[in-house]
Amino acid sequence: MFNKIIRFAIGIIGMVLGFGIIALLKTMEVFDLLGSGWVGLLISLGFSLIFGIIFFILSPKIIQKGKGIVQFFENEISKLPAYDILIGSVGLIIGLVMAFLISQPIVRLNIPYLTIPASIILYGLFGYLGIKIPIKKREDIINAISNIGNTKRTNKEKSKVNNYKSCPKILDTSVIIDGRIADICKTGFIEGPLIIPEFVLEELQHIADSSDGLKRNRGRRGLDILNKIQKELDIEIIIHDKKFEDIQEVDSKLLKLTQLMKGKIITNDYNLNKVAEVQGIEVLNINELANAVKPVVLPGEEMIVQVVRDGKESGQGLAYLDDGTMIVVESGRKYIGETIDVLVTSVLQTSAGRMIFAKPKTLVDKAV
Repeated sequence: MFNKIIRFAIGIIGMVLGFGIIALLKTMEVFDLLGSGWVGLLISLGFSLIFGIIFFILSPKIIQKGKGIVQFFENEISKLPAYDILIGSVGLIIGLVMAFLISQPIVRLNIPYLTIPASIILYGLFGYLGIKIPIKKREDIINAISNIGNTKRTNKEKSKVNNYKSCPKILDTSVIIDGRIADICKTGFIEGPLIIPEFVLEELQHIADSSDGLKRNRGRRGLDILNKIQKELDIEIIIHDKKFEDIQEVDSKLLKLTQLMKGKIITNDYNLNKVAEVQGIEVLNINELANAVKPVVLPGEEMIVQVVRDGKESGQGLAYLDDGTMIVVESGRKYIGETIDVLVTSVLQTSAGRMIFAKPKTLVDKAV
């Protein structure tokens, strides 16, 4: 029943279209030779009826074609994020309004054979630009709207939003797997929100599913660390769903997201740190933090260490502090396995960390 109604409606549309074509031809004085009055009316009705019958006969194909077009648009629209559809719709309305205002002088001039085509071109052009430009600039628009919204909130709400917008901390894969971020957050030295991009989670999942046992363990450790931060620590965690499908490298996506959010990257990846610095992105490097909180040792200080193995140079012995700092003990090879007093002679800071050079105190006392 519904299809029959649709077919009759299409037939009526065909009749109206046929009548409109005849009316247009009469306006252009094409039918003057056929006269007017009843003759002209009969010609108009006959032409309309022919169009109506043609459209009624073709209505099944028209309906099928229409369903295909509707299905195509539904599939394409379903692929778009909701905010793209919203921004595109608003942009389309603005573009059509601008086209209407610009086309008014042309309509008033009423130039034959120019007014209608010019109006159609203007509406099409501004409608297209109204959709495309906001979608391409959606990040800038969203940030601008967020900034406008921030100015209208109370001071307390402003403080929360500004903390989120101005300085979120984005975690990379390496620092999650490293695990020390959980302990640092527990001490309260890093405040939230911590941003975990979905593409970082996907990379962790990929590592955890690796056939290589070492990689698999590292990936699972990273997922365990995230669960620990979410469940045991009182800190805000936000899973960010921005994909950056046009960018392949995870590090590049991370840098782009940090720029958009105006935040800081937390990492222990040396190369990522350097690339971020080149791009003017602030970095919180866990390794630099670890080096900064190591005990300060000055030349001339005494220490008690256990020599555990020999060094690279002849006669050297190596010892380590609790935090992993390496101590090179000159002439310390013969003390391997023993705990001795040493005197610090110099301290060397390298990109890999701090190295301490010392001599056994017994040797120094003998020299004195």
